[in-house]
Amino acid sequence: MTEQTPNDSASETSPASADAPLHRRGIKSYVIRAGRTTIAQQRGLDDVWPRLGLTIADGRQDPAVLFGRKAPLVVEVGFGMGGSLVEQAEANPGTDFIGIEVHAPGVGKLLDEVDKRGLTNLRVYREDALAVLEQCLPEACMDTLQLFFPDPWTKKKHHKRRIVQPAFVELIRTRLKPGGILHMATDWQAYAEWMAEVLDAAPGYINSAAGDTAPYVPRPEFRPLTKFETRGEKLGHGVWDLMYRRAD
Repeated sequence: MTEQTPNDSASETSPASADAPLHRRGIKSYVIRAGRTTIAQQRGLDDVWPRLGLTIADGRQDPAVLFGRKAPLVVEVGFGMGGSLVEQAEANPGTDFIGIEVHAPGVGKLLDEVDKRGLTNLRVYREDALAVLEQCLPEACMDTLQLFFPDPWTKKKHHKRRIVQPAFVELIRTRLKPGGILHMATDWQAYAEWMAEVLDAAPGYINSAAGDTAPYVPRPEFRPLTKFETRGEKLGHGVWDLMYRRAD
């Protein structure tokens, strides 16, 4: 998540020029930050991870086998401390969730909460999301891919680090079921405009927005407000949701 600051111009660097797959270019959209791990977070990593954690070494997954049932699948990339994802999993026991996050404290926090609430419909990767999507999740397996408040990399020279690039959205499209949804949210208007530009140019996507709010959609009720977002709203900061559907 990001602090609200004055907007860049999204047109300064065209996203359409960043065609090479991110994982092959060796450019990461994240920076692993050092941080203190609490006792609860460490418990999640030590005690809960063996049951609910997944790695790339586990190979390609069949969600029906992984969860022991056939159910809608939601995958979230970069869940932070996991509060929103845990709330969704608890509120939707008939849906299965996979979270992907590289930061150990967030992974530990989410696992600790999942265990305390007795949830069985959520699994976690602590891996690079692009590698997980490419190597571990089969084609046409996801009903929804969630990308909430990714790092906007606001400086022009860092725009190549933004995760929303043509190669990324094409990879997502292949993993979505026909009619599946790519749902993004950001508190940075210039990044929202960038997202819309990338998705509008991408083949095989249809914008779900309509009317005066297009290309954005009102925040769906099923996306819980984060503490960060609530604080931002009180300060008058905007948040933009975008939902694009796989067309075929």
